[in-house]
Amino acid sequence: MKIFSASYGPHDHNTYDGVWHNQVERYSRLKHNVPWHFDSYPHHSTADKMNQNDNSAGQKFYDETYKPDDHEIFAFTTTIGGMKQIDNPAFPKDFLDFKPYNLWDYARNGNQYYIDHHQSHAAYAFLQSGYKESDILAIDGRGWKFNCIFCDKNGDITDLSDDMNMGILWNYLSKELGFGNLGASKLMGLAAYGEYSHEVHMHLERYWEFGELPDSRMSYGKLRSLHQLRPENIAKTLQVATEERISDYVLALKTSDNLCVSGGVAYNGYMNEMLTKTWDNVYVPPAPGDEGQSIGTYMHADYILNDNVHIPSVYSGKEYDYVGEERVDIKEVAQAIADGKIVGWFQGKSESGHRALGNRSILADPRNPEIKNIINHTIKNREDFRPFAPSVLVEHYQEYFDTNQPSPYMSRICPVKSDKVPGITHEDGTARIQTVSKEDNPKYHELISEFYNITGIPMVLNTSFNCQEPIVETPKEALYTFNNTKMDMVIINDYIVRKVGR
Repeated sequence: MKIFSASYGPHDHNTYDGVWHNQVERYSRLKHNVPWHFDSYPHHSTADKMNQNDNSAGQKFYDETYKPDDHEIFAFTTTIGGMKQIDNPAFPKDFLDFKPYNLWDYARNGNQYYIDHHQSHAAYAFLQSGYKESDILAIDGRGWKFNCIFCDKNGDITDLSDDMNMGILWNYLSKELGFGNLGASKLMGLAAYGEYSHEVHMHLERYWEFGELPDSRMSYGKLRSLHQLRPENIAKTLQVATEERISDYVLALKTSDNLCVSGGVAYNGYMNEMLTKTWDNVYVPPAPGDEGQSIGTYMHADYILNDNVHIPSVYSGKEYDYVGEERVDIKEVAQAIADGKIVGWFQGKSESGHRALGNRSILADPRNPEIKNIINHTIKNREDFRPFAPSVLVEHYQEYFDTNQPSPYMSRICPVKSDKVPGITHEDGTARIQTVSKEDNPKYHELISEFYNITGIPMVLNTSFNCQEPIVETPKEALYTFNNTKMDMVIINDYIVRKVGR
């Protein structure tokens, strides 16, 4: 049976038909596809924009995609919060009473197939991992029936929502500290600069214990006046408390040597690295947040209805033709990076998820101790404390990073063992690594290998190809960002474009 899948929620709208992962933000050019970001992000695409005064991105997406009659099987999942589409008379509300007790439970009415939000996260991670059996942790801010679940190796669900409701807290403090909605990754980066506070930790524990903090809220202004804490100290304490909470409530549930992790909190690389100390193998898929919901729902339906394990490509965007004036020479590009040039790298289909994994990347020399400030100020226009990741040849990653397994999707943060790569080493001596294999991305592997031949360093600095906007999707958007920042050259498929005079 042919399946079409959609996920409905307040942000990160997406659909999947088994080939194309339609991450709507890449086309609307609205970060997370939420209109309240409109004034905060420049829009580089000439595509139609959402009305600036329209606060119902979810309703718009629902109206355009909820068409079950157009498909043999219409699979979907949903998220609480900001879902105005639930008020639509056409929405099948009976599905919303469904609560699973096993990963493979589902609800079906005719050609409509429904699973819970956290089932979608869990199915995506497990089926893509290739493990024959695995524990699964699906953890984020909010879903529908759960905030967090643990599935044992038999798929049986333990509801951890009351004890592990941390995604909402990360998002709340992100907003309180001035990083905006869905800005938890910034908070995680800031944590490296802070000091642990026992007093703040006690406030967090009160939240988890009673569902509230003093005066039923946690005001950053109040915390600062009480404890004279800087934002980085709150961020550091939140990270420590998160890892402690995981240790207290998750580790004892282990039933397998394998663990799959998904949900928005699965972007927390410190947490994922900590989990490798308990599980022999830890797998995080490339799009673990709500931007991967349609993939997980599709995979669940395909597994149940067609008895098929569908493994989606990491690169599931659209393909774009581009013909330039000058053919690229990979060795020349590697030499340019070694000479200090900053290079836009646009190849084939875009990645699923919020990490640039070698098809929509900005690349630079990790040996340069000033490169972080240069890129943050002249290209990304973002906070000084935000670190950059290394893309390292999988054959050499353990020579530079203290970790026990590959990390192909930038899912783990681990200690850096060498002082030769200060450009990708964060304030606390760590890096969020991407291990690159020839099988996963041959052209990107070839470029890094050439850089290794020139410099003796088997990695490049890699950050997403964007400037205060979603990752670029089309060649036109790549050229716009290139021309309006201080990148030195851009590679689009097989062609190179240079800045005039460089």
